[in-house]
Amino acid sequence: MRIDAHQHFWIYNAREYAWLDETMASLRRDFLPSEFEPLLQKGEFQGSVVVQVRQTLEETRWMLELAERHPFILGVVGWVDLRSARLRADLESFTNAPKLVGIRHIVQAEPDDFLLQPDFLRGISLLEEFDFAYDLLIYSKHLPAAAEFVSRFPRQRFVLDHLAKPPIKSGAVDEWARGIRDLAAFPNLYAKVSGLVTEADWQAWKAEDFRPYLDVAFESFGPDRLMIGSDWPVCTVAAPYETTVNLVKDYLGKYSPEEREAVLGGNAAKFWRLKV
Repeated sequence: MRIDAHQHFWIYNAREYAWLDETMASLRRDFLPSEFEPLLQKGEFQGSVVVQVRQTLEETRWMLELAERHPFILGVVGWVDLRSARLRADLESFTNAPKLVGIRHIVQAEPDDFLLQPDFLRGISLLEEFDFAYDLLIYSKHLPAAAEFVSRFPRQRFVLDHLAKPPIKSGAVDEWARGIRDLAAFPNLYAKVSGLVTEADWQAWKAEDFRPYLDVAFESFGPDRLMIGSDWPVCTVAAPYETTVNLVKDYLGKYSPEEREAVLGGNAAKFWRLKV
């Protein structure tokens, strides 16, 4: 089964989605499963994993409701306050939600030392007990701290979102590549080949702009720890859905059929233990 490992839904309002600035004005509307499912099918995917955007329990419960109504949503990566004294109770409240497969915090918006703060580390230490994976959303500058962070939890499943947002627009590779190679040394960490078009020049990118970054990702993680994700609808500011996923599909042409299918869905199913 082919799985888009990273996409979003929302019902837009200006207060909750203030991060959608003028450059992303086209995203200031609702994005829901009825619009996404035909795109998914046209892209030859059979399922997806929907990922949180708002840091609220309300949104997590709403995504789980969507997943119950739309079978193509195979998993939900939600949010709980990992620093809260109520964390155990919050996690326990989701024990009857089999489609909740992971947790994410928007670390890229936090202070640079956030990952290593004691209350956050304490929260991460509970996730393994509840069998939740953790999505790591960071910028390239956070890669050294992320390696220290992941090293502390050798049994916790982690997945890196958007390859830590490489500086594709500038063409700089080396510093990002060093951080990626260090992080990929941890076998309990996978990575999503997602969110790349929005790190390039939105109006003038070319397919070859992505090749150095894809080369590093595939050399570092191998095709058995990478998973394709569209980052829909955010990707649409730079490219339509089909164009976005085809960048990765085309790159996979040099790999064996088994390796291609792993990146296109098998790894996501294995990592999140999805019921497919």
